[in-house]
Amino acid sequence: MNKTAIKSILFFFFLCSLAHTTKAQGMRNITMQKFVPKGQWIVGSSVSYSQSEQKDYNFLVIESVSGEGYSFKISPLLCYAFADNMGAGGRFAYKRTLTKINQMDLEIGEDLNFSLNDVYSLSHSYSGVAMFRNYISLGNSRRFALFAESQLIFEGGQSKFVNGKGEDLTGTFSKNYSLELGVAPGLVAFINNYTAVEVNIGVLGVHYGHTRQVTDQIHIANQSSSSINFRINIFSIGMGIAFYL
Repeated sequence: MNKTAIKSILFFFFLCSLAHTTKAQGMRNITMQKFVPKGQWIVGSSVSYSQSEQKDYNFLVIESVSGEGYSFKISPLLCYAFADNMGAGGRFAYKRTLTKINQMDLEIGEDLNFSLNDVYSLSHSYSGVAMFRNYISLGNSRRFALFAESQLIFEGGQSKFVNGKGEDLTGTFSKNYSLELGVAPGLVAFINNYTAVEVNIGVLGVHYGHTRQVTDQIHIANQSSSSINFRINIFSIGMGIAFYL
C-alpha cells in the first residue's frame, strides 16, 4: 500500500469520526458550551532542565559513583481555533541529554563485582507534532475543561555512546527516526482570562521507528519496530502553560 493510499484512509476515518460525533450530539440533545471561541489563538511552551553531579556517591550495591549529567527540553505550541471548541495547530520539541560516568562500582557479593569507568553518552532529539483538539467544557464552568488531542508525530535524533579510553576506546553512533499517530486526552484549567495550565497523557498510539547504529566505524546495525498500544503511557505525560489570545 503506497503512502497516498494510507493518507487517504486516515483522512477518511478522521472525517467519519467528526460526522459521527456531530450526529451523536444531535441524537442525545447535548448542548455544547462555548469554551474556546472561534478565532482564538493558543500559544504556549513547556521548558524543563535538570542537572546532577556525583562524587564518591554510594547507594545500596552501587558504590563510589563519580560523574555528572544534565537534561534539557523545550516544547513551544501554536494552535488556532477554526471553530467553537475546535482547534488545529502544531508543536515542536527539542531535547538534549548528557550522562558522564567517570567511575562506578557494583558490589553484589564477595565474588560478584563489576566496575564501570569512563562512560560518556550524549543524545539530542527533535520532534514535530501536527494536532487537532476538541474541547469539552465541564458543565457551565468557564475555568475547567477537558480536551481530546489527536496527534501525528514525527521524531528524529542522534546519539553517541563512548566507553573506555586510549587503545580500549570503543564507541557507537546512532541515528533514529519514528512516526506515530496517537490520541492524548487532557485537562485545561484557567488561572485568569488568558493564562491556563494544561495537562495531557497519551492513551492510544500507532508507532513505527527505525534506528541505525555504527560501532567503532566498522560494524553497522539496523533495527525497525512497530507497535499499537491502547493503555496509559506515564512517560507521555505533558504539562505546560498556554495563553489563549
